[in-house]
Amino acid sequence: MEKENPMGTIENATDKEPKDTSIDCLTWLDTKEAANYLRKTANALRIMVSRGYIRPRKFRSRLYFRRIELDRLLESSAF
Repeated sequence: MEKENPMGTIENATDKEPKDTSIDCLTWLDTKEAANYLRKTANALRIMVSRGYIRPRKFRSRLYFRRIELDRLLESSAF
């Protein structure tokens, strides 16, 4: 669908669609994103890993967390 804007040029409606960059669309989160998601610091997240509350996966020397597992952690209130 094309629209004419006030400047007189035609633009596609798809050009203005918002891009979803939220955490909700991600399956895997890195340490910083996971800490943000849990509203904790990255160091607090590392402590939870060392205590066995959550299991990270390592890929190319970085830790990644599944969002579903973080949700379970929040629901159980185990930390």
